[in-house]
Amino acid sequence: MTAGTGPTTRRRQLGALLFRLRKASGVTLEEAGPAAGTSRSTAQRYEGPSGPVRWPIVDALCAVYGASPEDRALAVDLAKNAKVLGWYTDASIPDALRSLIMLEDEASELHFFSAGYVPGLVQTRAYAIAAHRASEPRADDTELERMVDVRIRRQEILERDAPPHLWMILDEAVLRRQVGGPAVMAEQMAYLAECSRNPRITVQVLPFTRGANSAESMGFVMVRGADQAFDVVYLGNLTSSLYLEKGSDLERYRIAWDYLQADALSTADSTALIAATAEGYAAAAKET
Repeated sequence: MTAGTGPTTRRRQLGALLFRLRKASGVTLEEAGPAAGTSRSTAQRYEGPSGPVRWPIVDALCAVYGASPEDRALAVDLAKNAKVLGWYTDASIPDALRSLIMLEDEASELHFFSAGYVPGLVQTRAYAIAAHRASEPRADDTELERMVDVRIRRQEILERDAPPHLWMILDEAVLRRQVGGPAVMAEQMAYLAECSRNPRITVQVLPFTRGANSAESMGFVMVRGADQAFDVVYLGNLTSSLYLEKGSDLERYRIAWDYLQADALSTADSTALIAATAEGYAAAAKET
């Protein structure tokens, strides 16, 4: 089974792969369908982003295209698992959040620019509780714990054998805003510094001294796949979520990301700043 991908992206990946293999082979749709024991319309539909597929037909198409053993095995695997659903299909998870979790689950790279809070994928439980208490002040303890449990479970994608590359650019305000108080912040900053030393996690801090930035201080998440065709930008607020897939929108955010990356501190300087911030919070916690 293809680990770390959901049914939507697996189907999109399969369609894109079959299209690429056919184009590389020079075989037309009119030739591909009958040669694989099916019709032209079926061969064309299999190259689309959705719809049911049968793995024997996928395998036959790969044979017609002269696909490598690796590409053929990948295509068959994607076809066999096109309907496998993840834990995030639980009906108790809000639709907007479920969509984000699905995208995280399917990503090969996750780019976060955060202007307010530490991204959920690297939050400690105490920080997550404090953040949720602030954003959902009327939630009771049971609901609060449920929301935090979902957030912590999202972090499991970072423990896979082949996790997505997580790249975070954090406005300095993220380090300075005391979510939960000094003790909670000391733990969170220490954990963030630890995460920054993980080869699959990149952390940069955008200092106040840089002034205005290319994202106009608004946070966003860019979910990236193995191919730019699978890129999505997520924007969330209190009452709704927006998913951007149009090419011009994505290009604007890619440019913003490049400038943010250039303006931010180096990874080494960022880690040093985060570690020093953790020490400062730890000292403050002892005084209280």
